[in-house]
Amino acid sequence: MSDHYVKVKVQLEQMKSSGEGVEKDEADIIEDEVLVASSPASVSPIPASGTPAAQRETPKTSVTCRNQSKSRNKLGKDEKNTCTKQDSVPALQGTIVASNANSGKPVNRKDNEQQMLQIKGTGKMLQGKTETNGNTVPIHLPEDIKVGPHNKEDANKVAKRRKPVTVDTFKAKTSLEALKLSIRQLKWKEFPVGRRSACDIYWHGVSFHDNDNIISGQVNKFPGMIEMLRKINLTRAVRTMQELFPEEYNFYPRSWILPEEYQLFSTQISLAKDSDLSQKPTFIIKPDGGSQGDGIYLIRDPGDLRVIAGSHTKQSVVQEYIHKPLLIDKLKFDIRLYVLVKSLEPLEIYIAKEGLSRFCTEPYQEPSQKNLSHVFMHLTNYSLNVQSGNFVHSDSLSSGSKRTFSSVLYRLASKGVDIKKVWSDIISLVIKTIIALVPELKVYYQADIPPGKPGPTCFQILGFDILLMKNLKPVLLEVNANPSMRIEHEQEVSPGVFEYVPSPVDEEVKVGVIRDTLRLMDPAQKKSLTPVKLKANYFNEGRVLPSMCLKQVFPKYTKQFSYLRTVERITALFLRFLGVKGNMRLGPTGFRTFIRNCKLSNSHFSMATVDILYIDITRRWASMLPDSREAGMGLQAFVEAFFYLAQRRFKSLPLREQVVSLLEVCEAQLENQGRGDSGGALPEDSTASTRRSVSCGRTQPGRTQHPHHMSTSTPGQALSAPQLCSPATPRRASSQDYRLHQRLRPTHKGNVEN
Repeated sequence: MSDHYVKVKVQLEQMKSSGEGVEKDEADIIEDEVLVASSPASVSPIPASGTPAAQRETPKTSVTCRNQSKSRNKLGKDEKNTCTKQDSVPALQGTIVASNANSGKPVNRKDNEQQMLQIKGTGKMLQGKTETNGNTVPIHLPEDIKVGPHNKEDANKVAKRRKPVTVDTFKAKTSLEALKLSIRQLKWKEFPVGRRSACDIYWHGVSFHDNDNIISGQVNKFPGMIEMLRKINLTRAVRTMQELFPEEYNFYPRSWILPEEYQLFSTQISLAKDSDLSQKPTFIIKPDGGSQGDGIYLIRDPGDLRVIAGSHTKQSVVQEYIHKPLLIDKLKFDIRLYVLVKSLEPLEIYIAKEGLSRFCTEPYQEPSQKNLSHVFMHLTNYSLNVQSGNFVHSDSLSSGSKRTFSSVLYRLASKGVDIKKVWSDIISLVIKTIIALVPELKVYYQADIPPGKPGPTCFQILGFDILLMKNLKPVLLEVNANPSMRIEHEQEVSPGVFEYVPSPVDEEVKVGVIRDTLRLMDPAQKKSLTPVKLKANYFNEGRVLPSMCLKQVFPKYTKQFSYLRTVERITALFLRFLGVKGNMRLGPTGFRTFIRNCKLSNSHFSMATVDILYIDITRRWASMLPDSREAGMGLQAFVEAFFYLAQRRFKSLPLREQVVSLLEVCEAQLENQGRGDSGGALPEDSTASTRRSVSCGRTQPGRTQHPHHMSTSTPGQALSAPQLCSPATPRRASSQDYRLHQRLRPTHKGNVEN
């Protein structure tokens, strides 16, 4: 018989003779000390059929040891070892079990629940080590580990992991209710009146500049998005892509910009009518800064522009009207899809799997001179049709004047329509449109958040308005920088009394879009090296959220669309030679430096010709942009100049191949110069003026090639005739230049939602 068993037996006899009752609460025993060990190899545990006194006194051993532990300094080494070995017997494999003396069952349910506590958070059972003599040495848990869901180390990790994300909703405006619901579902922390310290996410209602004091975190608006999604700028961006890729960008209706292209519009329409007398085209006029259907009207003759309120003098876009739209219940409708641009570099795009279908409130008829003014028949804008007496507010997702897009797809599928093909075409349209917008957005981005300046990162939800033609081809109507995220609608509850009531359709779609946008922008996910794929099993403090309603389409489909990013490569050159941080216009010196560094001048294309080209293009674009307060060459003007240079150098090729060929020449020249700069030496040219330009235009070795961080020390200067041909070294950029630029930048204070 081992010494261990003898000591245990002696201890039990002493306890039995003392007559002490076992009335100490067993929960206290568990809290004070828990020993995890395997039963000794040579000793059997105390059998359940033993004497009642022995079984009642088994937990008393732990009580005795607890009392002894309070005065460890009084105990000798042998006493401490004895206490340790005594406690190892009843603590079998991480559980403490008290048995009834007669039946072997637990004393009661409550005691059993207290006793059957397992040590959690350890990840595995702790067992004793077996010595050579066959006895097992019990393992004592560290003092900081207690019975509970986690030990201290795990608790700290959990606390750090579960630290709530902070969201500043002070500027959220009309999207506030959907945003609040989303934050509650995620169990994040909202700051409705702002916060002195930085928040993780700032939710603005209108533009990036709703709050200009943000230096960290994430903002739900991109700089320049409002400007880029005005009717004219969107048309120009798509038109540039149509020049390079006419077949890929045929989803945007033929458009003209007024008033600058009025004569062109009038001439083309007159020629088309003369060639085919049966043609009776209809056109829709959209004010450049219009929203919610304001100022939109239809015409059938260019001469009508002069008749209607002098509208030919206003900045607007005229587009071909789609005569044969897809009808449901004899009504024309459009699709509002929500698209998340998560970042520009790298480009990440998500599309909501669910959208809204917005119906007209008057049966459709092809446009004629008699019904051109019937807005409830031709225009699908919700803000217009909601004023109609035929508008139907429905609690159902598949009926009424506003329905879910999935309900429309279900009806189409029941008629044999290939829904996958429809979705594929829509995804292609969205990706191509954003690719057309990205180049100028990058210029705005570096103007507001220059390299080296502290600032937030950005993301944004866009509203795409898409019309399905009768042949199911999607057509882009417009893109909204501030799509309405209201989840309620105004309803007249009594004569003259209106109140907002919940809209089930809006809540179903919009809350999911905002909630999953926040999930994707979760700072914890962004910091992780291996971000969690947010699918159905996304736990948030024990709560399962719905599966993601946002589907990534880019870079998922990069291979199919990467060839369209040609203008982005031109933008990288433009940003490289801008020079001044925060500037958006290329000065004459920067343009000449671009020509020299890329070696585009020769005996047939002198620098004097370069200066003339710069003057002509810059002046023409200045006349087309009357609101611009900056002098110099903007990105669109630079793209036009680049196209001209490509056509001049590669005359026999199509435009797209001309542009790509010139890009390869420029990129190769700059790459060679970068290699030459690796040792610190500058490439030498024959003249001192060239050396000065190169030294100002070269890229610093080892610097990242991120488009937002490609900058040189060459400042863009204001257009000035005496300086055009001067090779003098550009002036040094100062902080005053940047502050002046910030003061001159146009501000947008309107709260416009579409």
